[in-house]
Amino acid sequence: MAANSEVVSNKQVILKNYVEGFPKETDMLVKASSISLKVEEGSNAILVKNLYLSCDPYMRARMSFNQDPDFSSFTPGSPIEGFGVAKVVDSGHPEFKKGDLVWGTTGWEEYSLIKNPQGLFKIHHTDVPLSYYTGILGMPGMTAWAGFYEICAPKKGEYIYVSAASGAVGQLVGQFAKLMGCYVVGSAGSREKVELLKNKFGFDDAFNYKEENDLDAALKRCFPEGIDIYFEHVGGKMLDAVLLNMRLHGRIAACGMISQYNLSQPEGVHNLMNVVYKRIRMEGFVVFDYFPQYSRFLDAVLPYIREGKVVYVEDVADGLENAPAALVGLFSGRNVGKQLVVVSRE
Repeated sequence: MAANSEVVSNKQVILKNYVEGFPKETDMLVKASSISLKVEEGSNAILVKNLYLSCDPYMRARMSFNQDPDFSSFTPGSPIEGFGVAKVVDSGHPEFKKGDLVWGTTGWEEYSLIKNPQGLFKIHHTDVPLSYYTGILGMPGMTAWAGFYEICAPKKGEYIYVSAASGAVGQLVGQFAKLMGCYVVGSAGSREKVELLKNKFGFDDAFNYKEENDLDAALKRCFPEGIDIYFEHVGGKMLDAVLLNMRLHGRIAACGMISQYNLSQPEGVHNLMNVVYKRIRMEGFVVFDYFPQYSRFLDAVLPYIREGKVVYVEDVADGLENAPAALVGLFSGRNVGKQLVVVSRE
C-alpha cells in the first residue's frame, strides 16, 4: 500500500458462486471492503471512483464457468465487472490524471484499482448526461451502430425488424433505421414497451411477443412483403419465425440470443434452409472488434443527440445495494430501456 495513503470503505457486489439457470439476487452479495486511495509508486495503474455501472445481458455468460477469452468467467468471491463511467482519483499512468472522466470495464464497487487502463476511453464531451456513456455513447450505442451500419449495410426503404427493441441496443437500432428512411417494426415483452417503441422511438409498428400465439403470423402481419434486415437479440423460436419471413438477400446481425442464456440445453433452430434458399447473410459480431472506430461513432451519434434526432430511455437503479436486482431483472424483462446503476453522482 502506498505510504501516507487514505484508506476508505469500499462497498462491493460479490459473485458468491458460478450460476446455473436463471440468476438470482442471492447469487450475489453486497459487502464492504477497504481500499487505499493512492496507487503504488511506479505503477501504471489508476484508481477510479465509479459513478455509473451498466447492466448488460452478456454478463450472464460471465456468471457461469467458461473459458471464452472474450467473455471470461467472473471469479467467485470477487467483485463482478462490467462497463461503467468513473472518475480518476489517482493515477500512475501517463495518459490519465486525477479528475479525468472515463468509461470502460470496471468493478461493481465504489472504487476500483484498474491495473491496465489502456482499454478505457476518456470522456471529452460532457454536454450530454454522463450516464449516456453506459448506453447510447458507450458499449450498447457502439453495438447498435456497428451492427446496423457495418454488418447490415442498410438501404433506404428497406424493411427492418428488431427484437428486444426497447432495450439498450434495440431502441437505437430502430431510430438509426428510421433516420435512414427504412420501415421499422420492433417487438418487446409488455404493452408499455410497445407503446414506447411507437410513441417515443418512432417505430412504424410494434407488437408484444407474449401476446402472440403464432410468431410467424405476427411477422407476416407486420411484414406482408417480408424482412430485409433482422437485428437479432433473442434467438430460439423468434429466430425460427424470422427465417420464414426473410426476403431474398436479407441480412441478419446476430447481436445476442437472450432466450438461450439461462437454458441448460439450448433450443435448436429448424428453419435454417431458408438461409440457403433466400441467400440470407447471417453474421455474428462482438462490439469489442469495433472499439477502434469509436471516434467515427461519436462523430455520427453526438450530433443526433444534440439535435434531438435520437432519444434514449434509461431505467435507473440507485445504489450498489440495488445492483443485483437490476442485473437479474434484465432476464425477466423488468427494465424499461437501458438498465444502469448509479453508484455516485460525483
